[in-house]
Amino acid sequence: MRIGFIGGGVMAEAIIAGILDGGLDAQVAVGEPVAARREVLSKRSGLTVTAENAEAVTGADIVVLAVKPQQFEGVAASLAGVLRAEQTVLSIMAGVKMHSIGLRLDHRRLIRVMPNTPMQVRQGIAAWTATDDVPGDVIEFTGKMLRMLGDELKFSDERYVDIATALSGSGPAYVFMFIESLADAGVKLGLPAHVARHLATQTVLGSAALAKETKRHPAELRNMVTSPGGTTAAGLHALEEGAFRATVTNAVQAAFERGEELAEGK
Repeated sequence: MRIGFIGGGVMAEAIIAGILDGGLDAQVAVGEPVAARREVLSKRSGLTVTAENAEAVTGADIVVLAVKPQQFEGVAASLAGVLRAEQTVLSIMAGVKMHSIGLRLDHRRLIRVMPNTPMQVRQGIAAWTATDDVPGDVIEFTGKMLRMLGDELKFSDERYVDIATALSGSGPAYVFMFIESLADAGVKLGLPAHVARHLATQTVLGSAALAKETKRHPAELRNMVTSPGGTTAAGLHALEEGAFRATVTNAVQAAFERGEELAEGK
């Protein structure tokens, strides 16, 4: 599979590393306008790096749009007369719907992927969808590629990708804030900062691993930790008094609504 990336930022670099390190049968080229980024990317063997988008995507089976949404208009202009009907366009642009991409590029073979930052350490998850025009071998390759970076969920309804953008796309920021808050609490009580961060980070990591491995409902796992009248019960009561659940729900809702506004150009 020949893959041409437009944009060589951090997320693109993570995906490229997954492809090359995962042993997938692929030839990868990147179009990146920033010289410093080209220098970083060129150090990886098996990767062709160029300053020209047209050069990167010519002959590619999959064209990956790995740019910021506000850069899409300029990228679309650079692809005029270059993009071919038999190529599949895969977008990782947050909030840009396939309808908008298809209209601007006048293209039908489209995949939209919402990755998240833990993909940088092969622990991410990607929500994605594709139009019916995308060939089966490209669908299969995309799934394999995303699994090299953690996990993936393919949806037939693009709205689920929009929801995942607010949940798993923005979610790492919520988790990092929670880790930060746990660590700050430890410091307030007298722990050294580095010890508090270590405890908080490993606690979140281990708890997530336990939930994933056991497949038990989070409420069941929570109850396993909670003894009547104990320390955990007191802590959970404080979280409930602070509207912890509602605050998290409101955060995801706010992110989703902002994503819809951005998609409408607001």
